[in-house]
Amino acid sequence: MVSRVRVWLNRTYAENVFFMDQLRRNPCGRAVEIHATHGDPDSPILAAADTAAMEPAGLSPAAYVEYALDQCARHAIDVFVPVLHQTVLAEHREDFAAVGTALLAPPADAVRIFQDKVDAYEAVRELGVPVPPYRRVRTADELVAAVDELEAAGHKACFKPASGAGGVGFRIITRSPFSLMHLSGFPSPYMPLDLVLQALRGADEPVDWLVMPLLGEPEVSVDCLTGPDGRVRMAVGRTKNGRRRGFTLDPRWIEPARALAEGFGLHHLTNIQFRMLGDEPVLMDVNTRPAGGLHQLSQCGINAPWAAVRLALGEEPGDLVPPFLGQDYAVVSGPRAVRPLSTPLHTDLDLEQDLGLSGPVPAADTVATRSAQPTGVAQTSDSPLAV
Repeated sequence: MVSRVRVWLNRTYAENVFFMDQLRRNPCGRAVEIHATHGDPDSPILAAADTAAMEPAGLSPAAYVEYALDQCARHAIDVFVPVLHQTVLAEHREDFAAVGTALLAPPADAVRIFQDKVDAYEAVRELGVPVPPYRRVRTADELVAAVDELEAAGHKACFKPASGAGGVGFRIITRSPFSLMHLSGFPSPYMPLDLVLQALRGADEPVDWLVMPLLGEPEVSVDCLTGPDGRVRMAVGRTKNGRRRGFTLDPRWIEPARALAEGFGLHHLTNIQFRMLGDEPVLMDVNTRPAGGLHQLSQCGINAPWAAVRLALGEEPGDLVPPFLGQDYAVVSGPRAVRPLSTPLHTDLDLEQDLGLSGPVPAADTVATRSAQPTGVAQTSDSPLAV
């Protein structure tokens, strides 16, 4: 009899309820039990799991490692899919292996490269993969110089934090003065340059921004699955052009993604995003984690989460080549269950002593169980709508 697989997702994106669904519907028919932890009691991740725990607040990265090792040992976790504190957890891969847990994450060195977008662009350019022109900006004067340079080259300038996930902090620079145009309709990413400069000059400390051209569509997110041996098992592109979504195996996107996954040792599940600079695809971002939209590959006949878990367990899933490319589609929202308000949040009083913490550890280990698995389709994207 084949034993069940126990998988833990720590503080992760709400969209990963679909990651969990696919693990349970794996083509091998193998039993999967899912443990989830989060800092938000209303995250649908907790309701979708078989067992769930509230994560203690205020842990340092080192203390979080001890917390994670404790979770893996007490819940007999086979595969841990970390999002929060991914780098420091990956540094302790051997410690997790010692308690019987495989990490579904790239090596720490590979994760670290892509935490800073400027460092990442420099490293990627050396590998020969095209990147857009960019400038690192920390002051108002540097921002003006970067915007002037981009506009002189015929580009519209935008900026985002040099370190950050998804589209958080992304803004497009406009020379138009602030007016009612900016207050009509839905909130806009366009920001008048004079207001941005005013904010920068009044700030107590410098910013750390990446300034670059506003890139064109389509946006193509290539989901990759790479083994610890460095060989890519899967590389499939998901296209985004306005509302329309689709799939592609076009070498213009797939080959550079494969080169990055192999060249930087981006093992397990990663997501590599491209956009257009004129007529040329250029790298936009590299996510060293499963994408929120990964489950959409099921429309191409692929169950990527299950293949990744098998690979983490040392099994060989083989090459994942889509038997077909699904038709174009749009993403719509729908309900997912959250835990009842009556569910108690128990605190494990022993955890504080185990971790050597001086202060209280709130809601360290809730053991709520899943009474029913809800179904439905929810809003998905590769940006962190809910973490």
